[in-house]
Amino acid sequence: MEKTGLLIIDMQVAMFSFPDNQPYQGEIVVSNIQQLIKTARENHVPVIFVQHNEEEGEFLRTGETWQILPALAPIAGEPIIEKTESDAFFRTDLEQKLKDLEISRLIITGMQSEFCVDATTRSADKHGYEPILVSDAHSTMDNNGQTSKSIVTRQNRNSGKDVAQLMSTEEVLKLLES
Repeated sequence: MEKTGLLIIDMQVAMFSFPDNQPYQGEIVVSNIQQLIKTARENHVPVIFVQHNEEEGEFLRTGETWQILPALAPIAGEPIIEKTESDAFFRTDLEQKLKDLEISRLIITGMQSEFCVDATTRSADKHGYEPILVSDAHSTMDNNGQTSKSIVTRQNRNSGKDVAQLMSTEEVLKLLES
């Protein structure tokens, strides 16, 4: 039987700290991830957090905006994987944590759709995991002349046909409860 894990990527204060460029449906995404975390915990599904680090700026390890959103905060014992690149598998201990937890199916949520969510979803597939991208639990901001909505839509379309099973929060909640 497949063991499932829930991956929360870069849901850090920094992602919500630009008043003029907020994540697409940010409040809905946070609410959906809250529901997924709650249901995962209730059903003994491991929750793994990924936290982006940089040498300066909003993702400086000691800064307030580096912190995971308080509404999604990990509880004691939940792994936090710190990364410096888009791919959460690259030069981190994510794969070892997944092996230790005997996880083979990975539910993926978080920020930013076209960067860290995309790279980690593709890497999960290449590493032999069964990735499930939660279509309404990842987001991004407007970027390079593209709207955040168009980026999320494109990411769902491309990931859903190329590398991951695409499911809504409602569908994943049912999966977690089964």
